[in-house]
Amino acid sequence: MASLKYWLWLTGRKLSGPLKLALLDRFGEPDRIYYGEKEEYSLIEGITRAAVASLEDKSMDEADRILGDCQRLGLRILTLRDAEYPERLRTVYNPPLLLYIQGRLPLFDEEVAVAMVPICAMFLFFQLLTRRFKSTQLLRIVSGLVYTYVGLVMFLTGVNVGFMPAGQLIGATIAQGENPFLLIPIGMLMGYFIVSAEPAVHVLIKQVEEVSMGSISQSAMRQGLSVGVALSVGIAMLRVVTGVSILWFLIPGYAISLALTFFVPQLFTGVAFDAGGVASGPMTATFLLPFAMGACEAVGGNLMTDAFGLVALVAMTPLVTIQLLGLAGRVRKHLADEALRAELARVEDCVLYYD
Repeated sequence: MASLKYWLWLTGRKLSGPLKLALLDRFGEPDRIYYGEKEEYSLIEGITRAAVASLEDKSMDEADRILGDCQRLGLRILTLRDAEYPERLRTVYNPPLLLYIQGRLPLFDEEVAVAMVPICAMFLFFQLLTRRFKSTQLLRIVSGLVYTYVGLVMFLTGVNVGFMPAGQLIGATIAQGENPFLLIPIGMLMGYFIVSAEPAVHVLIKQVEEVSMGSISQSAMRQGLSVGVALSVGIAMLRVVTGVSILWFLIPGYAISLALTFFVPQLFTGVAFDAGGVASGPMTATFLLPFAMGACEAVGGNLMTDAFGLVALVAMTPLVTIQLLGLAGRVRKHLADEALRAELARVEDCVLYYD
Protein backbone atom coordinates (compact mmCIF):
# COMPACT_ATOMS: atom_id res chain seq x y z
CA MET A 1 0.00 0.00 0.00
CA ALA A 2 2.87 2.34 0.84
CA SER A 3 4.47 1.82 -2.59
CA LEU A 4 1.15 2.58 -4.28
CA LYS A 5 1.18 6.02 -2.67
CA TYR A 6 4.38 6.84 -4.55
CA TRP A 7 2.88 5.63 -7.83
CA LEU A 8 -0.18 7.83 -7.23
CA TRP A 9 2.08 10.74 -6.35
CA LEU A 10 4.01 10.31 -9.60
CA THR A 11 0.86 10.11 -11.76
CA GLY A 12 -0.37 13.32 -10.11
CA ARG A 13 2.67 15.30 -11.22
CA LYS A 14 2.20 17.69 -14.16
CA LEU A 15 4.54 15.79 -16.44
CA SER A 16 4.18 14.22 -19.86
CA GLY A 17 3.83 10.45 -20.11
CA PRO A 18 7.22 9.92 -21.81
CA LEU A 19 8.90 12.07 -19.13
CA LYS A 20 7.40 9.93 -16.34
CA LEU A 21 8.67 6.80 -18.11
CA ALA A 22 12.12 8.39 -18.45
CA LEU A 23 12.15 9.09 -14.70
CA LEU A 24 11.22 5.47 -13.98
CA ASP A 25 13.99 4.25 -16.29
CA ARG A 26 16.57 6.40 -14.48
CA PHE A 27 15.46 6.01 -10.86
CA GLY A 28 13.90 2.53 -11.04
CA GLU A 29 10.99 3.00 -8.61
CA PRO A 30 8.61 5.88 -7.80
CA ASP A 31 9.78 6.10 -4.18
CA ARG A 32 13.32 6.85 -5.39
CA ILE A 33 11.90 9.57 -7.64
CA TYR A 34 10.00 10.96 -4.63
CA TYR A 35 13.18 11.22 -2.55
CA GLY A 36 15.31 12.48 -5.44
CA GLU A 37 17.10 15.80 -5.45
CA LYS A 38 16.62 18.74 -7.78
CA GLU A 39 20.05 18.17 -9.31
CA GLU A 40 19.14 14.57 -10.14
CA TYR A 41 15.88 15.64 -11.77
CA SER A 42 17.74 18.16 -13.93
CA LEU A 43 19.83 15.38 -15.47
CA ILE A 44 16.75 13.95 -17.25
CA GLU A 45 16.82 14.87 -20.93
CA GLY A 46 14.09 17.31 -21.96
CA ILE A 47 12.89 18.12 -18.44
CA THR A 48 11.68 21.70 -17.85
CA ARG A 49 11.82 23.94 -14.81
CA ALA A 50 8.07 23.56 -14.35
CA ALA A 51 8.44 19.77 -14.33
CA VAL A 52 11.23 19.98 -11.73
CA ALA A 53 9.07 22.27 -9.59
CA SER A 54 6.21 19.76 -9.83
CA LEU A 55 8.53 16.95 -8.68
CA GLU A 56 9.64 19.04 -5.70
CA ASP A 57 6.03 19.10 -4.47
CA LYS A 58 6.04 16.17 -2.00
CA SER A 59 2.42 16.45 -0.86
CA MET A 60 0.67 13.06 -0.48
CA ASP A 61 -2.85 14.43 0.16
CA GLU A 62 -4.16 13.55 -3.31
CA ALA A 63 -2.62 10.06 -3.17
CA ASP A 64 -4.23 9.40 0.24
CA ARG A 65 -7.60 10.56 -1.08
CA ILE A 66 -7.43 8.26 -4.14
CA LEU A 67 -6.40 5.28 -1.98
CA GLY A 68 -9.34 5.93 0.33
CA ASP A 69 -11.75 6.13 -2.62
CA CYS A 70 -10.39 2.87 -4.05
CA GLN A 71 -10.85 1.07 -0.72
CA ARG A 72 -14.38 2.42 -0.40
CA LEU A 73 -15.35 1.38 -3.97
CA GLY A 74 -13.54 -1.96 -3.91
CA LEU A 75 -11.08 -1.02 -6.67
CA ARG A 76 -7.66 -2.57 -7.19
CA ILE A 77 -4.71 -0.65 -8.60
CA LEU A 78 -2.29 -2.26 -11.06
CA THR A 79 1.05 -0.57 -11.65
CA LEU A 80 3.12 -0.72 -14.82
CA ARG A 81 5.57 -3.07 -13.05
CA ASP A 82 2.94 -5.59 -11.83
CA ALA A 83 2.86 -9.06 -13.41
CA GLU A 84 -0.92 -8.78 -13.98
CA TYR A 85 -0.50 -5.63 -16.08
CA PRO A 86 -1.61 -6.50 -19.67
CA GLU A 87 1.46 -7.20 -21.79
CA ARG A 88 0.00 -5.70 -24.97
CA LEU A 89 -0.85 -2.48 -23.15
CA ARG A 90 2.67 -2.37 -21.73
CA THR A 91 4.16 -2.33 -25.25
CA VAL A 92 2.09 0.56 -26.67
CA TYR A 93 3.44 4.09 -26.88
CA ASN A 94 3.04 5.97 -23.59
CA PRO A 95 1.23 3.24 -21.58
CA PRO A 96 -0.71 4.34 -18.46
CA LEU A 97 1.27 3.94 -15.25
CA LEU A 98 -1.77 2.77 -13.30
CA LEU A 99 -4.90 0.75 -14.06
CA TYR A 100 -7.95 0.77 -11.79
CA ILE A 101 -9.76 -2.60 -11.70
CA GLN A 102 -13.01 -3.64 -10.08
CA GLY A 103 -13.38 -7.38 -9.45
CA ARG A 104 -11.19 -9.98 -11.09
CA LEU A 105 -10.97 -11.27 -14.62
CA PRO A 106 -13.05 -14.45 -14.78
CA LEU A 107 -11.22 -17.61 -15.85
CA PHE A 108 -13.12 -20.03 -18.06
CA ASP A 109 -10.26 -22.31 -19.10
CA GLU A 110 -11.24 -25.04 -16.66
CA GLU A 111 -14.96 -24.87 -17.51
CA VAL A 112 -14.31 -25.11 -21.26
CA ALA A 113 -11.88 -27.98 -20.72
CA VAL A 114 -14.47 -29.92 -18.71
CA ALA A 115 -17.04 -29.33 -21.47
CA MET A 116 -14.70 -30.49 -24.25
CA VAL A 117 -13.14 -33.53 -22.54
CA PRO A 118 -16.15 -35.87 -23.18
CA ILE A 119 -16.18 -34.95 -26.90
CA CYS A 120 -12.43 -35.52 -27.23
CA ALA A 121 -12.66 -38.79 -25.29
CA MET A 122 -15.42 -40.12 -27.57
CA PHE A 123 -13.44 -39.13 -30.66
CA LEU A 124 -10.30 -40.80 -29.30
CA PHE A 125 -12.23 -43.99 -28.46
CA PHE A 126 -13.72 -44.37 -31.95
CA GLN A 127 -10.42 -43.45 -33.58
CA LEU A 128 -8.63 -46.22 -31.68
CA LEU A 129 -11.48 -48.59 -32.52
CA THR A 130 -11.73 -47.90 -36.26
CA ARG A 131 -8.41 -46.25 -37.20
CA ARG A 132 -10.36 -44.25 -39.75
CA PHE A 133 -8.36 -41.01 -39.86
CA LYS A 134 -4.76 -40.77 -41.05
CA SER A 135 -2.06 -38.75 -39.32
CA THR A 136 -2.56 -35.62 -41.45
CA GLN A 137 -6.30 -35.65 -40.80
CA LEU A 138 -5.72 -36.20 -37.09
CA LEU A 139 -3.39 -33.21 -37.01
CA ARG A 140 -6.05 -31.01 -38.59
CA ILE A 141 -8.69 -32.24 -36.14
CA VAL A 142 -6.44 -31.66 -33.13
CA SER A 143 -5.54 -28.17 -34.32
CA GLY A 144 -9.25 -27.46 -34.80
CA LEU A 145 -9.98 -28.60 -31.23
CA VAL A 146 -7.23 -26.31 -29.94
CA TYR A 147 -8.72 -23.37 -31.89
CA THR A 148 -12.14 -24.25 -30.48
CA TYR A 149 -10.84 -24.33 -26.91
CA VAL A 150 -9.00 -21.02 -27.17
CA GLY A 151 -11.93 -19.39 -28.98
CA LEU A 152 -14.47 -20.49 -26.38
CA VAL A 153 -12.30 -19.25 -23.50
CA MET A 154 -11.84 -15.86 -25.19
CA PHE A 155 -15.52 -15.63 -26.13
CA LEU A 156 -16.80 -16.42 -22.63
CA THR A 157 -14.31 -14.00 -21.09
CA GLY A 158 -15.32 -11.25 -23.52
CA VAL A 159 -19.00 -11.90 -22.89
CA ASN A 160 -18.73 -11.65 -19.12
CA VAL A 161 -16.27 -8.78 -19.05
CA GLY A 162 -17.48 -6.70 -21.99
CA PHE A 163 -20.64 -7.71 -23.86
CA MET A 164 -23.07 -8.23 -21.01
CA PRO A 165 -22.08 -5.14 -18.97
CA ALA A 166 -22.03 -3.02 -22.13
CA GLY A 167 -25.48 -4.18 -23.20
CA GLN A 168 -26.89 -3.53 -19.75
CA LEU A 169 -25.35 -0.05 -19.58
CA ILE A 170 -26.58 0.96 -23.05
CA GLY A 171 -30.11 -0.25 -22.33
CA ALA A 172 -30.24 1.55 -18.98
CA THR A 173 -28.84 4.78 -20.44
CA ILE A 174 -31.41 4.93 -23.26
CA ALA A 175 -34.29 4.03 -20.95
CA GLN A 176 -33.34 6.78 -18.50
CA GLY A 177 -33.52 9.41 -21.25
CA GLU A 178 -36.40 11.76 -21.94
CA ASN A 179 -38.21 9.32 -24.23
CA PRO A 180 -37.95 5.62 -23.23
CA PHE A 181 -39.85 4.66 -26.42
CA LEU A 182 -36.58 5.30 -28.30
CA LEU A 183 -35.68 1.82 -27.10
CA ILE A 184 -37.96 0.40 -29.80
CA PRO A 185 -36.31 1.84 -32.96
CA ILE A 186 -32.80 1.55 -31.49
CA GLY A 187 -33.44 -2.06 -30.46
CA MET A 188 -34.83 -2.87 -33.93
CA LEU A 189 -31.75 -1.35 -35.56
CA MET A 190 -29.41 -3.40 -33.37
CA GLY A 191 -31.48 -6.54 -33.99
CA TYR A 192 -31.33 -6.00 -37.76
CA PHE A 193 -27.52 -5.86 -37.84
CA ILE A 194 -26.67 -8.28 -35.02
CA VAL A 195 -27.76 -11.22 -37.21
CA SER A 196 -24.63 -10.71 -39.30
CA ALA A 197 -22.51 -11.35 -36.20
CA GLU A 198 -24.10 -14.74 -35.47
CA PRO A 199 -21.61 -17.44 -36.59
CA ALA A 200 -24.30 -20.10 -37.09
CA VAL A 201 -26.27 -17.80 -39.41
CA HIS A 202 -23.42 -17.75 -41.94
CA VAL A 203 -23.23 -21.55 -41.86
CA LEU A 204 -27.00 -21.95 -42.28
CA ILE A 205 -27.51 -19.54 -45.18
CA LYS A 206 -24.57 -21.05 -47.06
CA GLN A 207 -25.87 -24.59 -46.60
CA VAL A 208 -29.42 -23.57 -47.57
CA GLU A 209 -28.18 -22.00 -50.81
CA GLU A 210 -26.19 -25.12 -51.66
CA VAL A 211 -29.01 -27.57 -50.85
CA SER A 212 -31.64 -25.51 -52.70
CA MET A 213 -29.23 -25.12 -55.68
CA GLY A 214 -29.55 -21.34 -55.50
CA SER A 215 -33.35 -21.12 -55.36
CA ILE A 216 -33.01 -19.65 -51.84
CA SER A 217 -30.17 -17.15 -52.06
CA GLN A 218 -27.95 -16.10 -49.19
CA SER A 219 -29.05 -12.47 -49.51
CA ALA A 220 -32.74 -13.42 -49.29
CA MET A 221 -32.13 -15.59 -46.23
CA ARG A 222 -30.05 -12.91 -44.53
CA GLN A 223 -32.68 -10.27 -45.27
CA GLY A 224 -35.49 -12.46 -43.94
CA LEU A 225 -33.59 -13.23 -40.74
CA SER A 226 -32.60 -9.59 -40.20
CA VAL A 227 -36.17 -8.37 -40.60
CA GLY A 228 -37.45 -11.10 -38.28
CA VAL A 229 -34.93 -10.38 -35.52
CA ALA A 230 -35.48 -6.61 -35.83
CA LEU A 231 -39.23 -7.14 -35.44
CA SER A 232 -38.78 -9.41 -32.41
CA VAL A 233 -36.44 -6.97 -30.65
CA GLY A 234 -38.88 -4.14 -31.33
CA ILE A 235 -41.68 -6.18 -29.72
CA ALA A 236 -39.40 -7.01 -26.77
CA MET A 237 -38.62 -3.32 -26.21
CA LEU A 238 -42.33 -2.50 -26.43
CA ARG A 239 -42.92 -5.06 -23.66
CA VAL A 240 -40.16 -3.51 -21.54
CA VAL A 241 -41.70 -0.04 -21.81
CA THR A 242 -45.37 -0.98 -21.51
CA GLY A 243 -45.32 -4.28 -19.60
CA VAL A 244 -47.53 -6.12 -22.13
CA SER A 245 -47.66 -9.88 -21.57
CA ILE A 246 -45.52 -11.99 -23.92
CA LEU A 247 -48.45 -14.35 -24.54
CA TRP A 248 -50.16 -11.67 -26.68
CA PHE A 249 -47.29 -12.08 -29.16
CA LEU A 250 -46.13 -15.68 -28.80
CA ILE A 251 -49.51 -17.41 -29.27
CA PRO A 252 -50.56 -15.46 -32.43
CA GLY A 253 -46.99 -15.65 -33.78
CA TYR A 254 -46.73 -19.43 -33.52
CA ALA A 255 -50.32 -19.79 -34.77
CA ILE A 256 -49.42 -17.80 -37.90
CA SER A 257 -46.21 -19.78 -38.42
CA LEU A 258 -48.05 -23.10 -38.12
CA ALA A 259 -50.79 -21.92 -40.49
CA LEU A 260 -48.20 -20.89 -43.08
CA THR A 261 -46.80 -24.42 -43.17
CA PHE A 262 -49.89 -25.47 -45.19
CA PHE A 263 -49.25 -22.90 -47.94
CA VAL A 264 -45.49 -22.76 -48.44
CA PRO A 265 -43.07 -25.31 -49.94
CA GLN A 266 -41.79 -27.85 -47.41
CA LEU A 267 -38.22 -26.68 -47.96
CA PHE A 268 -39.07 -23.24 -46.59
CA THR A 269 -40.85 -24.74 -43.58
CA GLY A 270 -37.81 -26.75 -42.51
CA VAL A 271 -35.44 -23.85 -43.15
CA ALA A 272 -37.67 -21.44 -41.18
CA PHE A 273 -37.75 -23.62 -38.07
CA ASP A 274 -33.96 -24.09 -38.21
CA ALA A 275 -33.50 -20.35 -38.75
CA GLY A 276 -35.43 -19.63 -35.56
CA GLY A 277 -32.94 -21.60 -33.50
CA VAL A 278 -29.95 -20.13 -35.31
CA ALA A 279 -31.07 -16.50 -34.92
CA SER A 280 -31.40 -16.87 -31.14
CA GLY A 281 -27.71 -17.64 -30.81
CA PRO A 282 -24.88 -16.42 -28.57
CA MET A 283 -24.95 -12.79 -29.75
CA THR A 284 -28.63 -12.44 -28.89
CA ALA A 285 -28.29 -14.09 -25.49
CA THR A 286 -25.15 -12.19 -24.51
CA PHE A 287 -25.96 -8.67 -25.76
CA LEU A 288 -29.63 -8.14 -26.55
CA LEU A 289 -30.91 -9.89 -23.40
CA PRO A 290 -28.68 -7.79 -21.07
CA PHE A 291 -29.75 -4.74 -23.11
CA ALA A 292 -33.40 -5.53 -22.34
CA MET A 293 -32.60 -6.25 -18.68
CA GLY A 294 -30.75 -2.94 -18.25
CA ALA A 295 -33.63 -1.05 -19.87
CA CYS A 296 -36.20 -2.86 -17.75
CA GLU A 297 -34.38 -2.05 -14.52
CA ALA A 298 -34.09 1.61 -15.54
CA VAL A 299 -37.83 2.01 -16.21
CA GLY A 300 -38.72 0.15 -13.02
CA GLY A 301 -40.23 -2.91 -14.70
CA ASN A 302 -40.29 -6.53 -13.63
CA LEU A 303 -37.24 -8.37 -14.96
CA MET A 304 -38.87 -11.79 -14.83
CA THR A 305 -42.00 -10.85 -16.78
CA ASP A 306 -40.92 -7.90 -18.95
CA ALA A 307 -37.23 -8.43 -19.88
CA PHE A 308 -37.04 -12.21 -20.19
CA GLY A 309 -38.74 -13.67 -23.23
CA LEU A 310 -36.67 -11.78 -25.79
CA VAL A 311 -34.90 -14.96 -26.92
CA ALA A 312 -38.29 -16.68 -27.38
CA LEU A 313 -39.47 -13.80 -29.59
CA VAL A 314 -36.23 -13.91 -31.61
CA ALA A 315 -36.73 -17.64 -32.16
CA MET A 316 -40.35 -17.11 -33.24
CA THR A 317 -40.24 -14.29 -35.81
CA PRO A 318 -37.93 -16.01 -38.36
CA LEU A 319 -40.53 -18.80 -38.58
CA VAL A 320 -42.93 -16.22 -39.96
CA THR A 321 -40.57 -14.11 -42.10
CA ILE A 322 -38.79 -17.04 -43.81
CA GLN A 323 -42.10 -18.77 -44.57
CA LEU A 324 -43.50 -15.48 -45.90
CA LEU A 325 -40.45 -15.44 -48.16
CA GLY A 326 -41.45 -18.88 -49.46
CA LEU A 327 -45.10 -17.80 -49.81
CA ALA A 328 -44.06 -14.74 -51.81
CA GLY A 329 -41.99 -16.99 -54.08
CA ARG A 330 -44.93 -19.33 -54.62
CA VAL A 331 -47.25 -16.38 -55.40
CA ARG A 332 -44.74 -14.95 -57.89
CA LYS A 333 -44.43 -18.33 -59.57
CA HIS A 334 -48.22 -18.66 -59.76
CA LEU A 335 -48.57 -15.18 -61.29
CA ALA A 336 -45.81 -15.95 -63.80
CA ASP A 337 -47.57 -19.20 -64.79
CA GLU A 338 -50.86 -17.36 -65.21
CA ALA A 339 -49.19 -14.73 -67.36
CA LEU A 340 -47.61 -17.46 -69.51
CA ARG A 341 -50.96 -19.22 -69.95
CA ALA A 342 -52.62 -15.94 -70.94
CA GLU A 343 -49.86 -15.26 -73.43
CA LEU A 344 -50.23 -18.75 -74.96
CA ALA A 345 -54.02 -18.32 -75.14
CA ARG A 346 -53.59 -15.20 -77.27
CA VAL A 347 -51.41 -17.00 -79.79
CA GLU A 348 -53.42 -17.99 -82.94
CA ASP A 349 -52.98 -21.41 -84.40
CA CYS A 350 -51.30 -21.32 -87.79
CA VAL A 351 -51.15 -24.35 -90.11
CA LEU A 352 -48.52 -24.43 -92.79
CA TYR A 353 -48.92 -26.70 -95.84
CA TYR A 354 -45.90 -27.87 -97.77
CA ASP A 355 -46.12 -29.28 -101.24
